[in-house]
Amino acid sequence: MAKHRRQTTSATKRGLTAASAVIAGATLVAPTAANAAEVRVPNSAFAADVPGVENIPGLANVPGIEAWVPSLAGKATPNANVNAAIQAAKANAGLNAIPGFNQWIAGVEAKYAGAPAQYRGAAQAAAPAPVQPQGQRILEIAKSKIGSPYVYGAAGPNAFDCSGFTSWVYAQAGKSIPRTSGAQAAAGQRVAISDLQPGDIVVYYSGASHVGIYAGNGQIIDALNSGTPVGYRPLNLMPIHSAVRF
Repeated sequence: MAKHRRQTTSATKRGLTAASAVIAGATLVAPTAANAAEVRVPNSAFAADVPGVENIPGLANVPGIEAWVPSLAGKATPNANVNAAIQAAKANAGLNAIPGFNQWIAGVEAKYAGAPAQYRGAAQAAAPAPVQPQGQRILEIAKSKIGSPYVYGAAGPNAFDCSGFTSWVYAQAGKSIPRTSGAQAAAGQRVAISDLQPGDIVVYYSGASHVGIYAGNGQIIDALNSGTPVGYRPLNLMPIHSAVRF
Protein backbone atom coordinates (compact mmCIF):
# COMPACT_ATOMS: atom_id res chain seq x y z
CA MET A 1 0.00 0.00 0.00
CA ALA A 2 1.29 3.42 -0.79
CA LYS A 3 0.63 6.74 0.85
CA HIS A 4 -1.03 9.15 -1.60
CA ARG A 5 -1.51 12.56 -0.06
CA ARG A 6 -1.89 16.00 -1.53
CA GLN A 7 0.96 18.14 -0.27
CA THR A 8 -0.52 21.49 0.77
CA THR A 9 1.93 23.83 2.47
CA SER A 10 2.08 27.55 3.09
CA ALA A 11 4.60 27.82 0.29
CA THR A 12 2.26 26.00 -2.06
CA LYS A 13 -0.59 28.31 -1.13
CA ARG A 14 1.60 31.31 -1.81
CA GLY A 15 2.56 29.78 -5.15
CA LEU A 16 -1.06 29.32 -6.07
CA THR A 17 -1.80 32.92 -5.20
CA ALA A 18 0.93 33.95 -7.59
CA ALA A 19 -0.35 31.51 -10.18
CA SER A 20 -3.75 33.17 -10.12
CA ALA A 21 -2.18 36.27 -11.61
CA VAL A 22 -0.94 34.18 -14.54
CA ILE A 23 -4.34 32.66 -15.19
CA ALA A 24 -5.67 35.83 -16.73
CA GLY A 25 -9.23 35.77 -17.90
CA ALA A 26 -10.17 33.11 -15.36
CA THR A 27 -10.73 35.66 -12.56
CA LEU A 28 -9.73 33.12 -9.93
CA VAL A 29 -11.26 33.90 -6.57
CA ALA A 30 -11.27 32.70 -2.99
CA PRO A 31 -12.91 29.35 -2.17
CA THR A 32 -15.89 31.17 -0.66
CA ALA A 33 -16.80 32.85 -3.95
CA ALA A 34 -20.11 31.80 -5.44
CA ASN A 35 -19.94 29.03 -8.06
CA ALA A 36 -16.15 28.61 -7.76
CA ALA A 37 -14.78 25.07 -7.69
CA GLU A 38 -11.31 23.85 -6.78
CA VAL A 39 -9.45 22.50 -9.80
CA ARG A 40 -6.28 20.56 -9.10
CA VAL A 41 -3.58 18.98 -11.24
CA PRO A 42 -3.70 15.24 -10.41
CA ASN A 43 -0.75 13.92 -8.38
CA SER A 44 0.60 17.40 -7.73
CA ALA A 45 0.22 20.19 -5.19
CA PHE A 46 -1.18 22.66 -7.74
CA ALA A 47 -4.76 23.71 -7.09
CA ALA A 48 -6.77 26.83 -7.90
CA ASP A 49 -10.36 27.99 -7.55
CA VAL A 50 -12.05 28.53 -10.92
CA PRO A 51 -15.49 30.18 -11.20
CA GLY A 52 -18.26 28.56 -13.19
CA VAL A 53 -16.84 25.06 -13.42
CA GLU A 54 -19.64 23.36 -11.52
CA ASN A 55 -22.17 25.16 -13.72
CA ILE A 56 -21.02 23.45 -16.93
CA PRO A 57 -23.90 21.06 -17.78
CA GLY A 58 -22.80 17.45 -17.98
CA LEU A 59 -19.21 18.11 -16.86
CA ALA A 60 -19.53 15.56 -14.04
CA ASN A 61 -20.14 12.88 -16.71
CA VAL A 62 -16.85 13.49 -18.51
CA PRO A 63 -14.72 10.40 -17.79
CA GLY A 64 -12.02 11.17 -15.22
CA ILE A 65 -13.09 14.77 -14.51
CA GLU A 66 -13.26 14.14 -10.76
CA ALA A 67 -9.47 13.77 -10.70
CA TRP A 68 -9.31 17.45 -11.76
CA VAL A 69 -12.46 18.75 -10.04
CA PRO A 70 -12.97 16.60 -6.91
CA SER A 71 -16.27 18.27 -6.04
CA LEU A 72 -17.86 16.73 -9.15
CA ALA A 73 -17.31 13.17 -7.90
CA GLY A 74 -20.59 11.29 -7.71
CA LYS A 75 -22.56 14.02 -9.50
CA ALA A 76 -22.92 12.34 -12.90
CA THR A 77 -26.46 12.52 -14.26
CA PRO A 78 -28.39 10.37 -16.75
CA ASN A 79 -28.46 11.44 -20.40
CA ALA A 80 -25.85 14.17 -20.00
CA ASN A 81 -24.52 15.72 -23.20
CA VAL A 82 -20.90 14.82 -22.59
CA ASN A 83 -19.64 16.06 -25.95
CA ALA A 84 -21.14 19.48 -25.25
CA ALA A 85 -19.61 19.45 -21.76
CA ILE A 86 -16.17 18.77 -23.23
CA GLN A 87 -16.55 21.70 -25.62
CA ALA A 88 -17.66 23.99 -22.78
CA ALA A 89 -14.69 22.90 -20.66
CA LYS A 90 -12.32 23.64 -23.55
CA ALA A 91 -13.82 27.13 -23.83
CA ASN A 92 -13.49 27.92 -20.11
CA ALA A 93 -10.57 30.32 -19.65
CA GLY A 94 -9.89 29.22 -16.08
CA LEU A 95 -9.72 25.54 -16.99
CA ASN A 96 -7.52 26.31 -19.98
CA ALA A 97 -5.01 27.96 -17.68
CA ILE A 98 -4.67 24.95 -15.37
CA PRO A 99 -1.37 23.19 -16.26
CA GLY A 100 -1.98 20.07 -18.32
CA PHE A 101 -5.77 20.38 -18.48
CA ASN A 102 -5.88 21.26 -22.20
CA GLN A 103 -3.88 18.18 -23.13
CA TRP A 104 -5.98 15.96 -20.90
CA ILE A 105 -9.37 17.16 -22.15
CA ALA A 106 -8.14 16.90 -25.75
CA GLY A 107 -7.23 13.26 -25.07
CA VAL A 108 -10.69 12.58 -23.66
CA GLU A 109 -12.30 14.24 -26.67
CA ALA A 110 -10.19 12.20 -29.09
CA LYS A 111 -11.04 8.97 -27.31
CA TYR A 112 -14.76 9.57 -27.39
CA ALA A 113 -14.95 11.32 -30.77
CA GLY A 114 -17.84 10.00 -32.75
CA ALA A 115 -19.71 8.75 -29.70
CA PRO A 116 -23.36 9.76 -29.37
CA ALA A 117 -23.78 13.19 -27.84
CA GLN A 118 -26.26 11.81 -25.34
CA TYR A 119 -25.28 8.86 -23.17
CA ARG A 120 -25.39 7.81 -19.56
CA GLY A 121 -21.87 8.47 -18.36
CA ALA A 122 -18.70 6.87 -19.65
CA ALA A 123 -20.08 3.34 -19.64
CA GLN A 124 -22.03 3.94 -22.87
CA ALA A 125 -19.25 5.72 -24.75
CA ALA A 126 -17.97 2.45 -26.15
CA ALA A 127 -19.13 -1.15 -26.42
CA PRO A 128 -18.47 -3.04 -23.17
CA ALA A 129 -15.55 -5.42 -23.05
CA PRO A 130 -16.24 -9.13 -22.53
CA VAL A 131 -16.73 -9.72 -18.84
CA GLN A 132 -16.06 -12.89 -16.89
CA PRO A 133 -18.68 -13.68 -14.21
CA GLN A 134 -16.14 -13.14 -11.43
CA GLY A 135 -14.91 -9.92 -13.02
CA GLN A 136 -18.44 -8.57 -13.23
CA ARG A 137 -19.04 -9.39 -9.56
CA ILE A 138 -15.82 -7.63 -8.55
CA LEU A 139 -16.70 -4.59 -10.64
CA GLU A 140 -20.20 -4.30 -9.16
CA ILE A 141 -18.77 -4.41 -5.63
CA ALA A 142 -16.18 -1.76 -6.53
CA LYS A 143 -18.88 0.50 -7.97
CA SER A 144 -20.89 0.21 -4.76
CA LYS A 145 -18.10 2.04 -2.90
CA ILE A 146 -17.75 5.02 -5.26
CA GLY A 147 -17.70 8.17 -3.16
CA SER A 148 -16.13 6.51 -0.10
CA PRO A 149 -13.30 8.57 1.43
CA TYR A 150 -9.59 7.83 1.06
CA VAL A 151 -7.88 7.18 4.41
CA TYR A 152 -4.29 5.97 4.50
CA GLY A 153 -4.10 2.47 6.01
CA ALA A 154 -7.87 1.91 5.78
CA ALA A 155 -9.24 -1.32 4.33
CA GLY A 156 -13.01 -0.78 4.47
CA PRO A 157 -15.81 -1.06 4.72
CA ASN A 158 -16.36 2.71 4.80
CA ALA A 159 -12.92 4.15 3.98
CA PHE A 160 -9.99 2.86 1.97
CA ASP A 161 -6.47 3.38 0.75
CA CYS A 162 -5.61 2.02 -2.71
CA SER A 163 -4.71 -1.59 -1.86
CA GLY A 164 -7.15 -1.64 1.04
CA PHE A 165 -9.86 -0.94 -1.53
CA THR A 166 -8.80 -3.68 -3.97
CA SER A 167 -8.31 -6.30 -1.24
CA TRP A 168 -11.66 -5.46 0.38
CA VAL A 169 -13.53 -5.64 -2.93
CA TYR A 170 -11.99 -9.01 -3.76
CA ALA A 171 -12.80 -10.32 -0.28
CA GLN A 172 -16.47 -9.44 -0.77
CA ALA A 173 -16.37 -11.48 -3.99
CA GLY A 174 -15.02 -14.46 -2.01
CA LYS A 175 -11.39 -14.17 -3.11
CA SER A 176 -8.51 -13.48 -0.72
CA ILE A 177 -5.62 -11.47 -2.19
CA PRO A 178 -2.57 -9.82 -0.56
CA ARG A 179 -3.14 -6.56 1.33
CA THR A 180 -0.43 -4.34 -0.19
CA SER A 181 -0.07 -3.04 -3.75
CA GLY A 182 3.39 -4.56 -4.23
CA ALA A 183 2.25 -7.97 -3.01
CA GLN A 184 -0.81 -7.85 -5.24
CA ALA A 185 1.39 -7.07 -8.24
CA ALA A 186 3.66 -10.01 -7.42
CA ALA A 187 0.96 -12.56 -6.61
CA GLY A 188 -1.47 -12.12 -9.48
CA GLN A 189 -1.26 -13.62 -12.95
CA ARG A 190 0.21 -11.04 -15.31
CA VAL A 191 -2.03 -9.95 -18.17
CA ALA A 192 -1.28 -7.62 -21.07
CA ILE A 193 -2.90 -4.20 -20.95
CA SER A 194 -4.50 -5.01 -24.30
CA ASP A 195 -6.14 -8.06 -22.69
CA LEU A 196 -7.57 -6.31 -19.63
CA GLN A 197 -10.99 -7.40 -18.45
CA PRO A 198 -13.20 -5.68 -15.86
CA GLY A 199 -12.20 -6.82 -12.39
CA ASP A 200 -8.48 -7.08 -13.19
CA ILE A 201 -6.09 -5.12 -10.98
CA VAL A 202 -4.00 -2.42 -12.67
CA VAL A 203 -0.71 -1.58 -10.92
CA TYR A 204 0.91 1.86 -11.22
CA TYR A 205 4.33 3.49 -10.87
CA SER A 206 7.73 1.81 -11.06
CA GLY A 207 7.55 0.73 -7.43
CA ALA A 208 4.08 -0.85 -7.82
CA SER A 209 2.88 1.69 -5.26
CA HIS A 210 -0.71 2.16 -6.45
CA VAL A 211 -3.48 -0.18 -7.61
CA GLY A 212 -6.97 0.15 -9.04
CA ILE A 213 -9.66 -2.13 -10.45
CA TYR A 214 -10.20 -2.08 -14.20
CA ALA A 215 -13.78 -1.04 -14.98
CA GLY A 216 -13.78 -1.41 -18.77
CA ASN A 217 -13.93 1.33 -21.40
CA GLY A 218 -10.45 2.61 -20.55
CA GLN A 219 -11.25 3.36 -16.92
CA ILE A 220 -10.37 2.15 -13.45
CA ILE A 221 -12.02 2.55 -10.06
CA ASP A 222 -9.57 3.31 -7.28
CA ALA A 223 -8.92 5.04 -3.97
CA LEU A 224 -6.54 7.68 -5.30
CA ASN A 225 -5.26 9.89 -2.49
CA SER A 226 -6.18 12.00 0.50
CA GLY A 227 -9.09 14.28 -0.29
CA THR A 228 -10.14 12.29 -3.38
CA PRO A 229 -12.94 9.77 -2.85
CA VAL A 230 -13.17 6.38 -4.50
CA GLY A 231 -14.19 6.91 -8.11
CA TYR A 232 -13.56 6.42 -11.80
CA ARG A 233 -10.22 7.48 -13.27
CA PRO A 234 -8.78 7.14 -16.81
CA LEU A 235 -6.70 3.98 -17.19
CA ASN A 236 -3.67 5.98 -18.34
CA LEU A 237 -3.90 8.76 -15.75
CA MET A 238 -0.74 7.41 -14.07
CA PRO A 239 2.28 5.44 -15.38
CA ILE A 240 1.27 1.77 -15.61
CA HIS A 241 3.54 -0.81 -13.99
CA SER A 242 1.58 -3.97 -14.82
CA ALA A 243 -1.83 -5.62 -14.66
CA VAL A 244 -2.75 -8.83 -12.84
CA ARG A 245 -5.68 -11.20 -12.61
CA PHE A 246 -6.61 -13.38 -9.64
